[in-house]
Parts: sequence; structure tokens; C-alpha cells
Amino acid sequence: MMTKINCFVPAAAWLQVAEMIGELQANPSVNKIFLPENVAKEAGEKAESFSFETITSTATVKAMADLAEDVDYVLILTKVTAVKLGQFAIERLVDTAELTGAVKVYSDYYEVKEGKLATHPVIDYQEGSLRDDFNFGPLVLYKANAFQTAVKNMTQDFEHAGMYYLRLKVAQQGELFRIPEFLYTIDETDNRKSGQKIFDYVDPKNRQVQVEMEQAATEHLKDVGAWLSPDFTPVVLDEKSFAKKASVIIPVRNRELTIADAMESVLMQKTDFDFNLIVIDNHSSDKTTSIIKSFAEKDNRVVHIIPVREDLGIGGCWNLGVHDSRCGMIAMQLDSDDIYKDENTLQKVVDVFEAEKCAMVVGTYQLVNFDLEEIPPGIIDHKEWTPDNGKNNALRINGLGAPRAFYTPVLRDVKIPNTSYGEDYAVGLAISRDYQIGRIYDNLYLCRRWDDNSDAALDIVKMNGHNTYKDRIRTIELKARQKKNRG
Repeated sequence: MMTKINCFVPAAAWLQVAEMIGELQANPSVNKIFLPENVAKEAGEKAESFSFETITSTATVKAMADLAEDVDYVLILTKVTAVKLGQFAIERLVDTAELTGAVKVYSDYYEVKEGKLATHPVIDYQEGSLRDDFNFGPLVLYKANAFQTAVKNMTQDFEHAGMYYLRLKVAQQGELFRIPEFLYTIDETDNRKSGQKIFDYVDPKNRQVQVEMEQAATEHLKDVGAWLSPDFTPVVLDEKSFAKKASVIIPVRNRELTIADAMESVLMQKTDFDFNLIVIDNHSSDKTTSIIKSFAEKDNRVVHIIPVREDLGIGGCWNLGVHDSRCGMIAMQLDSDDIYKDENTLQKVVDVFEAEKCAMVVGTYQLVNFDLEEIPPGIIDHKEWTPDNGKNNALRINGLGAPRAFYTPVLRDVKIPNTSYGEDYAVGLAISRDYQIGRIYDNLYLCRRWDDNSDAALDIVKMNGHNTYKDRIRTIELKARQKKNRG
């Protein structure tokens, strides 16, 4: 019996998808091709009109499900773009679904950017791939019965989170399988650098989108037994065990252009308690070491540590500082190319620890260029974090904000992964599992974006590596929460 596929293809104009539609029409497995009305008129055989005006809504997803009653698979192009199918691409997607039993199949792809052809590998889906911006590529194949079951299990209506909601419901039924082959080519029009794209999800204009994504993710966590109630283990601050109430920790390697600004922003802090500055100088080969030494010679609050080990990432440097006997009761983060907004930052953070008895505090930051001029999207306040659901929403978002500060005994117990990316997110997730995280929505921190930032302009391979690691962190945390809920 021949496999039957219904295809949903949004398009701005007939010429944009004419080649793809021709190939779909020639494929005997393709049953119907649903297109915008103006395009369907041009397409002819197998083509029917369908409204894609709200492709991100649950209403559109449900309409697709209604049209998949008598087919085996649903093929969806999830964005308006020109697509050229590779040799036997549809057959490869279907065969893989049949052989693996996967409920959703996707693949790597090529993209044409500014007239140049480039590869765009994607990454494997895992349980912790809960972020709503996970890239499956724009062409995906669903098993029709899994698609319909997912829709039947939807309990909420969304304007923006429909496709995300669908993916989560489908993932509860089986495997989302990646084919590591470049099965098609698209025209890519978003030519921004990685350092610009990573802040899309916290752009204030996308606030309502994020509210819906959180609602969908929260329902999914309840479905899979990983949702946590807003109960927290209380923290009793133990000042007597520490010589200083607070320490600012800066891991640094080769930041001669910015380390002085960072250190000065710490030493200018006005507080009603004693604090110090611990700088972990991770074997710098430029003038960074001499700059730190000059500060230490003039100010006894500066603790300059050069690790004996040579295998430390940013997380390992943090562990070194936190476990040093000179570390204060509160350990506060500052990246070596950022600065505190004013002289009251440290006091504001410590005040929250004392008022709320939390294990971690996260502030609000402002994106600026090297000259400290604001750049879009400006203020990043992470208002999607709420006391009643923050620990659950943390599993969906890509970061917890800055500046971050920790109750040192808890941080010493949790430990920070010895990596140079995602280490702060990993420890924040682990802490949020049991402890309250305090929030400050006043701007405390200037986050510099410039060419030497570690994530300013990453190629796709490095971006995939970072995203795979964060998804793995989420997978570990998801399983930890399921285990916690099982008692």
C-alpha cells in the first residue's frame, strides 16, 4: 500500500515555490499540497488552498490535523522561503520514519546566504531540547497519527506557541529523529551574527510570545513528571564562617583592553560591609597579568590568583575562587569585559540575599557596545522569571540573566561545570531545583558586545556545539527533577 503524504507549504508568491511544488506533484506518495490561495491557483494538480496567516497558532495546527485524517504523514514547510529539494529527499524522510518509527523526522540542509551556498547542519533532539528556538530546519515530516494525537491532547489555545506546543506534544509519543544529510536547500534572509540572534527571545517586543511559550513548556513538564511546585529549601546565612560578607569573582584570560574597567567598577562599590575582589588570571599571555598586579599592589582588597592547573575553563576558574578560603559569604559574578552600572550594585544584591534568604540572586543588565553605548535590544530583565514558575521556565530559556550572585556554601556544594560556555546556566538550574532565586529588575550591569566576545560571531559548528551542551544540561536537569518528584 503506497504511503500518503499531505504537504503544507506557505509562500509569498508562486515563483518562490514553483520548483518544489513541481517535484511534490511528481511524487506518487504526495496526496495533497496545501498552499496560500493566490499560490494554489497557479499550482494546479494536487493543490488546495489553505490559510497560513497565523501559522504559529494552535488554530492553524488544528486545521492541519483535520486535513490529515486519511494520510500517513504530514510534511510542513515552517517558514516562507524558496526551497529546492535534494535527490529523493521526500523518500529519504519517509523511509527513515518508517525504519525508525520516529514521530518526527528532520534533516540538515543547505542555505543560500548573500548569494553563497553554505551547509547548515542541525543537531540531534534530546529530552532536554525544551527551548522554543530549537532549529529543526524549515522542512519537517510528522507521522500523521502522532500529529493528530498531539492536537487532541492540547488543552490551551495559542496565537504564537502553536508549533512549539505541537512539537512538545509529539515528543511525548516517540522519537524526533535527525537525518545527518543535507536533503534540501533554502534561501536564508536572516544574515545577523550569532551574537545578535541570541537575544531575540528576551526582546521586549516578543514578551507575549514568551508568555505563551512558558505556558506550553509548563504543561509539558507536568505531562512528563518534571514540573516543580514553588517550594524552596530555606537558606540560613552564616556570616560568622566568612571573613568577608561578599566577594566579586572575575575569571579572565587575555582581556588587556577591558580588565581594568571591570576591576575599577568593583573597587568603586560603596557598601556597608567588607568585600574583596578575586581575579582568577587563567594564564594570560598579553598585558592582563601585569594590569591585575598593578591593582593588587595598590589595593589589598584585590586577590590575584594564577591557577596551578592549566585545564580550567571559566567554570573551573570560578570553582577555584569560590573554594578559596578568602571567598566571602556571597560570591558575585563579573565577566572580564563587562562592568557594574554604578557603585551601588553590590549592596543591592547583598540586600536581596538578606531580605529573601535565597541561594542565588540574578539582576538585570543592559547591552552596550565597546564604548558603553546602548545597542538593541537594550535592557535585558528576564521578566519571564516569576517566583511561582521560574524554576520551571528556567528549563526552557537559554540563560538566567546577569549579574549572578550565589550563597557560597550552596555553590561550593553544587560545583560549577569546568567549561567555558553554559557553566552559569548549569549551576543556576541545579540551584533552582531546591532553592529560591531572588530577582532584581533594576539595571545593575553593562554587558559589552564586541568582536572579541566569546559568542559575538560564532560559526554554525560552534553554535551547534553550544546548543547541544545546553540541551544536555537540560536533559540532566529534567531527569533530576523527575527523580525528585518520584521521591
